[in-house]
Amino acid sequence: MVREQYTTATEGTHIERPENQCVYKIGIYGWRKRCLYLFVLLLLIILVVNLALTIWILKVMWFSPTGMGHLRVTKDGLRLEGESEFLFPLYAKEIHSRVDSSLLLQSTQNVTVNARNSEGEVTGRLKVGPKMVEVQSQQFQINSNNGKPLFTVDEKEVVVGTDKLRVTGPEGALFEHSVETPLVRADPFQDLRLESPTRSLSMDAPRGVHIQAHAGKIEALSQMDIVLHSSDGMLVLDAETVCLPKLVQGMWGPSGSSQRLYEICVCPDGKLYLSVAGVGTTCQENSHICL
Repeated sequence: MVREQYTTATEGTHIERPENQCVYKIGIYGWRKRCLYLFVLLLLIILVVNLALTIWILKVMWFSPTGMGHLRVTKDGLRLEGESEFLFPLYAKEIHSRVDSSLLLQSTQNVTVNARNSEGEVTGRLKVGPKMVEVQSQQFQINSNNGKPLFTVDEKEVVVGTDKLRVTGPEGALFEHSVETPLVRADPFQDLRLESPTRSLSMDAPRGVHIQAHAGKIEALSQMDIVLHSSDGMLVLDAETVCLPKLVQGMWGPSGSSQRLYEICVCPDGKLYLSVAGVGTTCQENSHICL
């Protein structure tokens, strides 16, 4: 242990210092110095490796002042060229392709597009799956190039805005409820058939129902009654020949004609029957058919 001696003296007094003085050396020596140099060298090596890795990552990821790889940052947003794969949901206001190419959305499971409000609730959804395309919204509408509605669907009705709706299936079209249309027409040289297998078929119009066959015949088949009703007008059968082959025929009477001529009689309830024509009317003689 070294003891330091401090001596005070007045000015002009000469004091002899002892010969054995302790000299202090400032610094790190020995193994501590070698460890410090080794630590500094290790830091330099780590710094160089980090710098090299940063430069390699920048080169591999194609970082540039305008973006990264095929991703470019423009004043209008982000521009991504080529094919890209998103592992998590993508949130965007607008997605469009280049002018000379189409936009392709592809997934191994399904593609879902959601529209949300300010509170984060889903207000509209389009889901394209492997077996079904599902649209969830208050209203679904398809427009033409000039903005004309072509097809509109909501909870109350389905509106087809085109001039013509064509059904090409071999079984036709099946409607569970009423259909409102100004015209129902078959393709040229094809038959038009309106059928109700288990219920009734009704055709109503405020100004009349017109049924016309230009190159064929019209058949009306029913398991029960066929009713032709006019509230204010009359029923007109305008043809060269009106054939009623299965009308009930009355019995031959003594006043019957030998030329097999008949007259048509009408019951009070509207039922028609045939009675053999005579000199006068014979409907009264066969009126028992009405009972």
